[in-house]
Amino acid sequence: MWLIYFCFGINIASMAPLIAPISEELGVGFSSMGLILGAWPLTYIIASIPSGILLDRFGARRMLFVAALIMAASMIARSAAVNSFQMFFAVSILGFGGPLISVGAPKVIAGCFKGPSRASAMGVYVTGPYLGGLVSLSLMNSVVMVFVDQNWRAAICIFALFTLMSGMLWLIATNIKGVKVAEDADGKKFNLLAFFELIGLRPVQLILLMSVGIFFINHSLNNWLPEILVSRGLDRVAAGYWASIPSIIGILGALIIPRLAVPKYRLSVMAGLFIATFTASLLLQTDAGPLMFMGLCIQGLARGSMMTVAILILMETPKVPADRLGLAGGLFFTVAEIGGVLGPVSFGILSDLTGSFAPSLALVTTISATLIVVLIALHHVTPKQYQ
Repeated sequence: MWLIYFCFGINIASMAPLIAPISEELGVGFSSMGLILGAWPLTYIIASIPSGILLDRFGARRMLFVAALIMAASMIARSAAVNSFQMFFAVSILGFGGPLISVGAPKVIAGCFKGPSRASAMGVYVTGPYLGGLVSLSLMNSVVMVFVDQNWRAAICIFALFTLMSGMLWLIATNIKGVKVAEDADGKKFNLLAFFELIGLRPVQLILLMSVGIFFINHSLNNWLPEILVSRGLDRVAAGYWASIPSIIGILGALIIPRLAVPKYRLSVMAGLFIATFTASLLLQTDAGPLMFMGLCIQGLARGSMMTVAILILMETPKVPADRLGLAGGLFFTVAEIGGVLGPVSFGILSDLTGSFAPSLALVTTISATLIVVLIALHHVTPKQYQ
């Protein structure tokens, strides 16, 4: 499962270090590129709830393999795109496979682990996409593009092949005797009443609102950080290495912070992560140097754990039944990816209009402050034993 999520991270981050050559060859500006980068979160919104239903119905083993096939298809389509419309369509394909992974992984964890071990397991699997992003950001221009003689299409195909192999390994691993993926034996069917019951819970509403802000911040910086660093005077290879810093720190944070987020301290941990994001957004507006380095580290620490802790809060919210975690996860990612779309698109448009990334980073600062306010509201409606 970790390997499937690793490939998801590769798929998400692989466009960021290739923005310049892709934009030049396809003849698109930052505004259009922002729309392309936001294509997969847009389809992700459409596919998240159906993905949760499919996972409840058919189980994680089959659906995670389907997710790997969809990811590979998206990358192959990107390598064949010859204009902005085709690239938009190719990137959007990823949005149909992504929620199967994002919803399927915590569903498997919830079925296999309980208590503190559940938080630890989530911390382990969530390192997958961050390591995948790290590989894309740090090695794309310095190793992969050199290996394929600066042919970005061939570079994407290499990652597509690896993604396809990960899907095959998932099927093999889950078919080994003694290895069992938690499944719903009766194939839980979709219930419209259960959907409205989840939506009607006040804590769930606030968690969903937080998810929009979390994904806005994460997707914005995931996609535009290399270009922000280039605008600060770094060359593209150096920018790739610097952009990998949040991923490295995020991996460490994902292994440690979710385990600390036991129910008693969970909201306090989330508050610390939001404060870290707020601080990082200010430090990222400085020139390349110690302050920016510190901002990248702090941002990575928060980025690596905000989503995980938010899902933990949702999974253990009173009145959210265990047999509807697929539906709840689909609902979470459906709403969250609204921020995933608005983030990279807003960055591209604002940078085109102003000729600077400063207004975009200021927007991240504002959203970070708003998340703290929403968390305070969640604190007031959450029973003490779940805080």
